[in-house]
Amino acid sequence: MKLNNFELAFVLGRLLLGLNFLMHGLVRIPKLPVFRAGIMKEFATAPLPPALVSAYATALPFVEGSIGLLLVLGLFTRPALVAAMLVVMSLVFGSSLLEKWSLVGDQLLYGLYIITLVLHLQRNRLCLDPLAAAA
Repeated sequence: MKLNNFELAFVLGRLLLGLNFLMHGLVRIPKLPVFRAGIMKEFATAPLPPALVSAYATALPFVEGSIGLLLVLGLFTRPALVAAMLVVMSLVFGSSLLEKWSLVGDQLLYGLYIITLVLHLQRNRLCLDPLAAAA
């Protein structure tokens, strides 16, 4: 299959975002207790229940890794991009509570990246989405 430049750009962008999310999950899962403790400490003064922060910190690496794997495979790409945006929105919420505005700016860039991919979903190639649609 020969990809035009727009299709190639989409595939490369999807793979890059997928790899980013996948690696966030893969490096955090083995050190989950340390990761969770760091998040708990960071949010100790935030107006959120500690149990909620702990649950979020526990789930986040698994959610990131799952989203990343789906994007790398090109499987359920549209729902995976929606999930990625929801994760980024939750990170913006948390960073805003902590008044970490430079992090919010970085997260907004992730959001723009995801929006760009969503706008160009029709160019998705080299993916498993057609197999999922056929099932």
